[in-house]
Order: sequence, then structure tokens, then C-alpha cells
Amino acid sequence: MTTTAPPPTPGRDQRSFFSSGMAAIWAIALADLLFHIYFNNRYGYFRDEFDYMACGNHLAWGYVDQPPLIPFLIHICRAVLGDSLRSIRFIPALASSLLIVQTAVLARELGGKRFALLLSAVTILIAPQYLSNGSLLTTNCLEPNLWMGCAYFAILAIKRSDRRYWLWFGVVAGVGLEEKYTIALFGFGIVVGLLLTEHRRVFLNKWIWLAGAAAFVIFLPNLLWNMHYHWPFLQLMHNIRAEHRDVVLGPGEYFLQQTILTHPLAAPIWIAGLAALFFSAPLKPYRFLGWTYVICYAALFALHGKNYYLAPVYPMLLGAGAVVIESALDRPIGVWLKPAIVTILLASGVHLAPITVPVLSPSHFIAYMKRLPFKLPVMEYQHERAVLPQWYADQFGWNEIVAETAQAWNQLAPADRPDCAIFAQDYGQAGAIDFLGRRYGLPPALSGHQTYFLWGPRGYSGNCMIVLDDRPKRLEQFFQHVQYVGTSADNPYALEKRIDVFICRGSKFGTLAQVWPQLKKWR
Repeated sequence: MTTTAPPPTPGRDQRSFFSSGMAAIWAIALADLLFHIYFNNRYGYFRDEFDYMACGNHLAWGYVDQPPLIPFLIHICRAVLGDSLRSIRFIPALASSLLIVQTAVLARELGGKRFALLLSAVTILIAPQYLSNGSLLTTNCLEPNLWMGCAYFAILAIKRSDRRYWLWFGVVAGVGLEEKYTIALFGFGIVVGLLLTEHRRVFLNKWIWLAGAAAFVIFLPNLLWNMHYHWPFLQLMHNIRAEHRDVVLGPGEYFLQQTILTHPLAAPIWIAGLAALFFSAPLKPYRFLGWTYVICYAALFALHGKNYYLAPVYPMLLGAGAVVIESALDRPIGVWLKPAIVTILLASGVHLAPITVPVLSPSHFIAYMKRLPFKLPVMEYQHERAVLPQWYADQFGWNEIVAETAQAWNQLAPADRPDCAIFAQDYGQAGAIDFLGRRYGLPPALSGHQTYFLWGPRGYSGNCMIVLDDRPKRLEQFFQHVQYVGTSADNPYALEKRIDVFICRGSKFGTLAQVWPQLKKWR
């Protein structure tokens, strides 16, 4: 005898959607999206955004400092939405908002109910690092989404005893490798975590090996690109370390900055989540996620990774912590403690939001920064000279640099312009000329920095060049005539200030193609 399940009651799915709390989560995500869209055009284009747009104009399977996914997405986004700041930053804003939903779903899969979903969503909403991810186009913007996509399918594979979910884990990991290489560390942490728990037998099943194969196949085009160009990303990382450019943090400072990135008041939640993954009986099946965090933390600290490199891992800990706190408050005292916790988190989130979202004018932000009870982190020594933190300072000064370059271009005779290249010292300057220089009729710039080096001299002879940010005595070694044109106007908020511009004529080095290998600057 067979039985059939009764047909779903009309409206039952809708009631479940609202009663589970997911309606509120989507509302929070939408509010976060609108918040970012509104404030994302307050300052200017960020240095790295010029690089992504330039790379998007030269689609390839890889670039010196990044895999191809972000340049490809910004290429599509610009074609659809245009070049405004809000358009350029729509992908980060959307990714930041979806992370709120992803974290709530993780909390639900870990056993959380309405309050756990709400609490986990609020912790993502207020976290300075995730607010920053939604405010700028960087490779960080999609990274937490992809890491948590992997965590989600790993949880489902364990929870539902369906090892086919590991295949989706591999697909997301492969896409993640095309976005930023650090997801390989997360994948390694998952593998070690599985081996250290009762789930080690999963490696006797074909699906996890198929997952690895799927990730490898998706990553293969970029791997072949790196092999073709002799591993430029590894060369870049080696050069950065050799120059000791990054600030190296001690154990205490590194941990403290992790708490700031996720918000100081939210830190106890992810710490509780980490502890619960190791010691809570209901979360014991997911102990491998706790080991994953420990592996990632130890590796990034030992390798002197920047403080925000670990940020993509925290949503799963915040979700686990929200589940534990919900369980602890499942008593009469929780009736007033739950709204109090959410209210305090939201209020403190509003207070710290100006750190990573430009809700204040630069002058008001400087005054605000002086009243903070802690110093904002500095990732590189050269950033210490800026009045604003680097993520804001690098949004200023570009218009002034491009305007001064245009002054030099306008001094050229029309007959000289077709063979006069504009040479910039880094991808920020070059990308600004490529993007902002169009209004002045400037041609795309050349540079030996990062991927610009791979694009080569593009047929310029080198007999006439507009050179930015160099020394006259050095230029006179390479050119017969060096004319100083001027210095870009000083922007008090910019990291790059007062850039000198020169017109150089009469090559002493032969052709630009001959000297091009010496201009390589991967650091």
C-alpha cells in the first residue's frame, strides 16, 4: 500500500518564511544594500578600483596581483550600469548585503531559531570589515561570500548525510580561487578539520575527491596563466616580503585587531561560537569548522598576513555564537535581554560605522577619529604618513594628478601626440589616467607596475614621454631633454600628494621595447 503526502497548505510556505525570521533577515539585507548605495559616492574612486577597471579592459585568465573574477565582473557591471561610483560599487554593496542572509542561513543550519538568525545578521551588519567590503570594490568584497558558501555546503554534507554536497563545495571553492587565492587556506583548514574529527572517513567516498577535481578544473585556466607568465603572483608576494613593506603584528595586537574588524562588542559572540564548536554537544558534528578557524588563524599569523586576511572566516563563528547565545537566553530573563543585546549592538554599530563607510565629511571624520578609544590599524608603513586611514586617503588626489598630466599633454604639438606615451609609476596613477583622463582626451597610460608591465609599451618608441613622479636627475640619464611641467595640486587628504610631471624627449636608451624589461616593478 502506498501513501501520498498531503498537498501543501496554501500560504504555509509564506507563514514559515515569516515565522522563521527570514523575512526580517531579508529586510535587514535590503536596508544594508540601500545604505551602501546611498553613501558609496561620498568621496572618490579608490586606488585599487582603477586597477580592477583597467584589468577589466584587458580581460584575461589572470593578472599579476589577482585572479580574473573581479575584473571580469566589473567589466560586465560597467557595461550594464555605467561608470559612476555607485555603479562601480554595486557588486560590493550587493555582496555585503547577501552575506547577512548567508550568515543567518548558516545559523539556521546549525540549529538556530529566530533570535539566532537575527543576532547573526546584526553582527554582520555592524562589523567594520564587512561594512568596508560593501563600500569599496576590492577582492575582499566577495571573499566572505565564497568562504561561507563552502562552509554552507560542508555543513549540509554532514547534517544531511548527503556527500553529494561536497561537489558543490568544490565548485564554490574553484570559483573562490578565481576570485582570491586565500580561499585555498580555508579549504586546507576544512581538510585538516575533517581529518582531526570523526568525519575523516569522508575521504573514503568519491564525492569529496570529485569536489577537489571540480575545484581544480575551475581553477585550471588561472593556474595555466600563472605558469605561462612564470608565477607572477608568487614573485609579487616574495618581493613584498623582501621589502618588509607590511606592518608585522605581535600576538596580542593581531588578536586585538581581529576583534576590531568584527566589532569589539561582537567579538564575544564569535569567541563563544568558536568555543561551542569545540565543546558544545549540539555543535559537535561541526567541530571541523573550529579546527578550520584555528588552522587559518595560525597560518596567517605565522606568515604575517594582513589583519583582514582572516575576516572571511568569521560569519560561521558569529552564526555558531548566535545559536549558543539563543540557547543560553531561552529562559525568562531572555525576554528583555534579547532586545537589549540587539539594541546595544545596533547603537554601537552606528557609532563605529564612519570608520569604514564615508558618512562624514573628511574634516568631520578626522575629528571623529581623534575621539575613538583605539587607534585605527595601519597595514603598511607608508600609510602612516596619511591624515586619513588608507582606505579613505586613497580615494583622494587622483583628479589633481590627472589634471596636471593633461597640462603636459596640452603642451605637446598635435604631431607629437601619437608617439608620446604617458608613463606612471604605479597602477593607481596609471589607472587614474586611463579612467579619469578620458575627459581630457588622454591616451591610456603605461607603467611597469603589476599587470601594466605585461601589457607592454604598446608600440611607443620612447622618444617622447610624459613621466609622472620621478626625479629630474634620473630622467636626464635616459633623455636628452627633460622639461618640468608642474606639480599636481596638493590635496590634504590624499596619500599620494604633489606628483611632479615631466615631458621627456630624445631617448638615450634606444627604443622603449628594448628597455621595457628593466621597468618591471612587481611589489
